[in-house]
Amino acid sequence: MKRIVCCILFIISCLFSFSTFAHLGSISGVVYEQTTNLPLRGVNVQLTGLGKTTMTNELGQYRFDELVAAPYKIELSYVGLKTVVVEAIVLDDQTTSLKTFMANSTLELREVVVSAQRAHDQQLISNLDIKIRPIVNSQEVLRMVPGLFIGQHAGGGKAEQIFLRGFDIDHGTDIQLTVDGMPVNMVSHAHGQGYADLHFVIPELIQGVDFKKGPYHAEKGNFTTAGWVNFRTRNALDRSFVKLETGQFGTYRAVAGLDLLGNRVKSGKNRDKNQSAYLASEYSYSNSYFDNPQDFKRLNIMGKYHGHLSPTTYLTLTGSTFWSKWNHSGQIPDRAIESGLTGFFGSVDPTEGGETSRTNVNVQLVTVTPRNHTIKNQLFYGNYNFELYSNFTFFLEDSINGDQIRQKEKRNLVGYNGSFSTQNDVGNTQWTTTLGVQYRQDFTKNTELSHTKNRTETLNRIQFGNINELNASVYADELVQVSSRLTINAGLRLDFFRNQYEDLLSAPLTTKQASAAILSPKLNFYYTFNNRFQLYLNTGRGFHSNDTRVVVPQGGRQILPPAYGSDLGAIFKPFPKLLINAAAWYLWLQQEFVYVGDAGVVEPGGRTRRQGIDLSVRYQITDHLYADIDVNTTKPRAIGELEGQNYLPLAPVFTTMGGLSVQNNAGFSGSLRYRYIGNRPANEDNSIVAKGYFVTDMQANYSRKNYTLGLSVQNLFNTRWKETQFATESRLQGEAVPVEEIHFTPGTPFFARLSLTVFF
Repeated sequence: MKRIVCCILFIISCLFSFSTFAHLGSISGVVYEQTTNLPLRGVNVQLTGLGKTTMTNELGQYRFDELVAAPYKIELSYVGLKTVVVEAIVLDDQTTSLKTFMANSTLELREVVVSAQRAHDQQLISNLDIKIRPIVNSQEVLRMVPGLFIGQHAGGGKAEQIFLRGFDIDHGTDIQLTVDGMPVNMVSHAHGQGYADLHFVIPELIQGVDFKKGPYHAEKGNFTTAGWVNFRTRNALDRSFVKLETGQFGTYRAVAGLDLLGNRVKSGKNRDKNQSAYLASEYSYSNSYFDNPQDFKRLNIMGKYHGHLSPTTYLTLTGSTFWSKWNHSGQIPDRAIESGLTGFFGSVDPTEGGETSRTNVNVQLVTVTPRNHTIKNQLFYGNYNFELYSNFTFFLEDSINGDQIRQKEKRNLVGYNGSFSTQNDVGNTQWTTTLGVQYRQDFTKNTELSHTKNRTETLNRIQFGNINELNASVYADELVQVSSRLTINAGLRLDFFRNQYEDLLSAPLTTKQASAAILSPKLNFYYTFNNRFQLYLNTGRGFHSNDTRVVVPQGGRQILPPAYGSDLGAIFKPFPKLLINAAAWYLWLQQEFVYVGDAGVVEPGGRTRRQGIDLSVRYQITDHLYADIDVNTTKPRAIGELEGQNYLPLAPVFTTMGGLSVQNNAGFSGSLRYRYIGNRPANEDNSIVAKGYFVTDMQANYSRKNYTLGLSVQNLFNTRWKETQFATESRLQGEAVPVEEIHFTPGTPFFARLSLTVFF
């Protein structure tokens, strides 16, 4: 018996020694997009049969270590690209190197992977989604975020009003918008806090859109309460192109993109350097569907360079400039239609309009060290100008000259985003640590609110001053993959604000300042039962800053009201071509002060509570037919107010959107889309109701090798609808007393456009 025990111990010892000193190998690979020859970040890489998965880093790299010598199959998948399976043989003490190119493909839901590795990833809108949906401008790409609605109430030149998760976000107060990481929201804006105008982005240059709802990412700071959205522009053009569009209502549009390094990148030396450069421009003109011609003009120019300074470092330089000018018909009170004073597409004050411009410079430098540390540096600069003439109350305040106002500003903003990220294996767990620093400073000159007449005469200045606002922040984020099933994310963010306002109307001139700080913790859990089902719990604290003209009078007190949120959700893939995402969520906001840019006054706001359910379903009916539907319900309420007096004006309570998309091998693609928003309270006691609407849009494309023909139709069934609505007290000329009722901007009637895109 003793001999048997000794033999067993000897065998165990030998096996242990063999496993300890076994000669293991590795697989190291790089993934490129075939059309541009640029590295692909975020590709899902899986060792078939072993359950090991990873994702490509900023340089398109991935790696698997401690592999027994044997043949392996590796599956690479990415939404919008053909799935690739490659074979590799691992040898003892050697690293097998692979280079893989992925080609464009029709959208395949089976490429969407539910895994712990992707647990904290943002959701994605690809450039394929954008191509097959009717898009007039880049702001309309926001509609692809499930549950997000937009409304235009100034003829197309002004930033759209945004609705999401029970918020009337106005023009961006409670959603953070960025383009390639550069901020879009304008703090302490002449028109409203967080004003976010995306019209400087050319839609054809959008590579993809990342988004997530709620305040759950440590990297995302100011305005991230309802959520955040980041537009990613193309690093390279597949081919040079020219696109011409024409449509109803005197609408014309021309877009051109020139690949500056195309011939050289495809041959020899420069191909190995993975560099690209392009120049693109857009010009739009329309009189629109209003009775008074809009005379809308927009010009965009953008240039971008992307190249590797070394095998581990790449540089991206982006420059753009944008200009727009327009007339608009303004909001119409219901009684003006009923009395025959104006038509549905008419105007009470036809002299409204505006002009705006923005010039950007964005520099991004990313390095991935041999030890897989990722270092990101970003510098950005923006020069922005804005002038808007509006008249919301007509003759309420001035019965002779009317109530037209001018909001105007000139702005420079500078900023820096930097982060250091590293991955470490601790036992069987993987820890991804990210440390970040962010800085932004805005300088405005002659920020103005004035009473005007006919856009030509200034009657008196109400507000006039200069703003200097600084926001500096640091954050730490830890993503722990505890096992192949469980992932935990914890983050902490500290933001500091210093606000300064120089009042140019005071005598003598006065300059005052105030400061404040806020701490925002985050904690998120993801549990992946298998490759078809994942549960997640997101929790976090966020905030939106208040206008400098609120902060300074308050002495810096109560000017960074926190928002506390949580999401309990599930991602479910019952079979490869059906994807379901459902979440129950809650968001609580503390006391805040609101600066009303249209009146130059401060309105105190109390605590609020929003809770709801989001449901998104994606189903691939056939290889070429794809269906989706989003349903969102919300109960938004003010806390501490009497029941029946606690409604939040214009907050959406029920929305749904969806449609059918098709893309086949014969060159046909397109979509039929609907969107519906239900009736919602327009004031605190729900005595005035903003009416809901149901609108259908269509897009059809036919593509051949060197050209694409397109037909886009907005409001296919010519529904009469009110795009934006407000409960406003106003007085028409000749009225003895003011009236409070719905004032609205009419939605687009049937609007068809034809386009031709030529590639070369």
